[in-house]
Amino acid sequence: MAAGEETSHILSGLTNQLPDRDPEETAEWVESLDALIREQGTERAQYIMRSLLQRAGAQSVGVPMVTTTDYVNTIPVDQEAEFPGNEEYERRYRAYMRWNAAVMVHRAQRPDIGVGGHISTYAGAATLYEVGFNHFFRGKDHAGGGDQVFFQGHASPGMYARAFMEGRLSEEDLDGFRQEKSREGHALSSYPHPRLMPHFWEFPTVSMGIGPMNAIYQAQNNRYLHNRGLKDTSDQQVWAFLGDGEMDEPESRGLLQLAANENLDNLNFVINCNLQRLDGPVRGNGKIMQELEAFFRGAGWNVIKVVWGREWDDLLTRDTDGSLVKIMNETVDGDYQTYKAESGGFVREHFFGKTPQTKDLVADLTDDQIWNLKRGGHDYRKVYAAYKAATEFKGKPTVILAHTVKGYGLGPHFEGRNATHQMKKLTLDDLKKFRDHLRIPVTDEQLEKDSYRPPYYHPGNDAPEIKYMMERRAALGGSVPERRDTHAEIELPEAKSYEVAKRGSGKQMAATTMAFVRLLKDLMRDKSFGKHIAPIIPDEARTFGMDAFFPTAKIYNPKGQNYLSVDRDLVLAYKESPAGQLIHPGINEAGAVAAFTAAGTSYATHGIPLVPVYVFYSMFGFQRTGDAFWAAGDQMTRGFIIGATAGRTTLTGEGLQHADGHSPLLASTNPAVLTYDPAYGYEIGHIVRSGLERMYGAESTDKNVMYYLTVYNEPILQPAEPENLDVEGVIKGIYLLAPAKIDGPRTQILASGVSVPWALEAQRVLADDWNVSADVWSVTSWNELRRDGLAAEEEAFLNPGQPTRVPFVTQQLEGATGPIVAVSDYMKAVPDQIRQFVPNEFATLGADGFGFSDTRAAARRYFKNDTHSIVVRALEMLARRGEVDVDAPVKAIEKYKLLNVNAGTTGNAGGEA
Repeated sequence: MAAGEETSHILSGLTNQLPDRDPEETAEWVESLDALIREQGTERAQYIMRSLLQRAGAQSVGVPMVTTTDYVNTIPVDQEAEFPGNEEYERRYRAYMRWNAAVMVHRAQRPDIGVGGHISTYAGAATLYEVGFNHFFRGKDHAGGGDQVFFQGHASPGMYARAFMEGRLSEEDLDGFRQEKSREGHALSSYPHPRLMPHFWEFPTVSMGIGPMNAIYQAQNNRYLHNRGLKDTSDQQVWAFLGDGEMDEPESRGLLQLAANENLDNLNFVINCNLQRLDGPVRGNGKIMQELEAFFRGAGWNVIKVVWGREWDDLLTRDTDGSLVKIMNETVDGDYQTYKAESGGFVREHFFGKTPQTKDLVADLTDDQIWNLKRGGHDYRKVYAAYKAATEFKGKPTVILAHTVKGYGLGPHFEGRNATHQMKKLTLDDLKKFRDHLRIPVTDEQLEKDSYRPPYYHPGNDAPEIKYMMERRAALGGSVPERRDTHAEIELPEAKSYEVAKRGSGKQMAATTMAFVRLLKDLMRDKSFGKHIAPIIPDEARTFGMDAFFPTAKIYNPKGQNYLSVDRDLVLAYKESPAGQLIHPGINEAGAVAAFTAAGTSYATHGIPLVPVYVFYSMFGFQRTGDAFWAAGDQMTRGFIIGATAGRTTLTGEGLQHADGHSPLLASTNPAVLTYDPAYGYEIGHIVRSGLERMYGAESTDKNVMYYLTVYNEPILQPAEPENLDVEGVIKGIYLLAPAKIDGPRTQILASGVSVPWALEAQRVLADDWNVSADVWSVTSWNELRRDGLAAEEEAFLNPGQPTRVPFVTQQLEGATGPIVAVSDYMKAVPDQIRQFVPNEFATLGADGFGFSDTRAAARRYFKNDTHSIVVRALEMLARRGEVDVDAPVKAIEKYKLLNVNAGTTGNAGGEA
């Protein structure tokens, strides 16, 4: 089987399936096209070809979609934009950066440090970045507002090397690479981490796939701000630098349609196609550039391939019979990788030697000249032309597929090798060859003095190339990357906006989801603050009662609503608008978190605060998109995450995969997330107010947090806010809700969220049936109580002999006698978080295991976290203490039929399930 047959599935089938019944006539048509190109150029030929294709379609002539083109540059030589810069200067300081980037990683791998790093990614991508830095990436001081650039994580040494050349970093800083605590003050994070370097990096990208989807939603957020009249972002571009191996991540490709559907021509993907992933070829038997071209074009993107450098132009011009292009099309990536790991002679024999015609094409070239036939991603002119075409293209996002060599210029031990990604240091011989290749003025003596500490190189600020470099950045608006967290002042909501939360629901039953939605609606009506709220809802707004927002706030759609809505006559009609406030990503939690991240960091990216409120099925939050929330924490996102339809037994009609019994535990792993499980609307009101004050209040010192609130779909009578409410307790995690009403053997019931009404009912049953006195505490945050307790322990640990701070939960429960029963609608590990900080005997009730479909009452009886389970558990502990009859627990089990799932009575059947 010929190589071309194996890869034909990634080349568009135009003629290979049809017979040629008149080759002479075919040749005449082809000659006519060639003559048109010679006389009028490729641009005129493009128009004629498109006109013919359009006419063919109108005449029902079957013409397949051209999803892939030949393995050559998309932009013809005669349409390449002229390179405007000083290529010699740019090549010179690009060499300095490549040297310093490699040296920084090499020095970090010396025996006494050994923290590693990645050398090869930036070595191969330096041209892609430098063309951008010198001619396209606009800084924060640019009149248009500056661009957002998502740098490929493993290329971070190159960005540090440029910052060193610009004077932003010192040699001491470079030597602090990956030593963030031991070299504090002169430390550089391994990858783009805004939380670790808050004035340098803007976007965390090294968790593969998150960069692409966040870049897409950043571009959308730019348009959202513009269309809502909050900021003019019309002159801002979003750039995302990605790896071809990274494109195998579902997140990398799964959201491309949004960018196409919304015509995000402010978005540019640059995919560094070095044909390698971490362990070997991306598509050894195929062609990843062709695959990506087809995928992106099919998704509605503008595709620009930069395959070959200028050295190939003459060969391709002389390739009159297409023999060279045919070989380029049929050669698989595994072979292309091998060619760059061998020699010019090897390439002559194994690539050009495949046909007599191609062998003759290079007959006059030396082996060195063949070896120096560059790939397109290393050619300044080709890359510049692609970037210029991308930024000028209108109506679609653009992807640039740039063919490069991983480890380019690092020598035969690195270039194109399977192991190059993991190689972190160079031998002395490697260093000398690399120095010679880059023409760095460092002597053998300097390298031999200490091979683990080769010197950095900077020619001095007065060097003409450095002056030129600084002039280019000044013209483009300052250094990139840079993060600024100064923003326009935001006026927080007036007190009256929270009144709806304090009133309760009167005689009408309402779930906490509805209590939250009513509060959100009033906050959005606040004249000065409301416009800053960005509600984000996947395709479940009606489930959460948020369809009430459709007619007033409207759904954001840059194209508006160009159809006659089927429900136009209804009060809650579905309405879309370019100025819509609701972000509706569809059935797309990953996209929703990306939108949340873009909105929640708008205060830094654009200086315009947005407060995203992302409402979702709680089961599909931290479990499905935890990595994206981790990146959101890294990017210092601020906002509210609302886990609706929460709990393991409150949505029991939906069954196992909808039953959330563990999201607070998953949320607890994210240091930036404050997790609350409120029982009542008034608790929600105080938590939201506290959150807004912390994130945007003038007095706050720790603003970069996200609030996760779990809310439920089970309707209850929402009480009005009690007088003298312990607001501090609500915010910090626990307050006394209902003191015992009788005297008797004492117990404490700690409950959260939907289980608080069960605890109150258990209080009544214990008093009426067993003469037991129970205090009921509302625990609004098990997680925050634990964090406070651990912080108190840490303070004591580091200050021996000093007075110790008592954890808040311990303070609150001081004087609360008797055993404690802790209950929630989550697995037992959630309440167990505070066990070590409570001196009382402690028992936990929860819902461990998988969920299932049944009634709420049956599910709670099955899990033994219902009202009567609380009663029995309290009686058992009191019986062991001799404070109630020893037979009381057995009698209670029999009395309430605790082992019979059909005897459960806890909760009600209301609310959508």
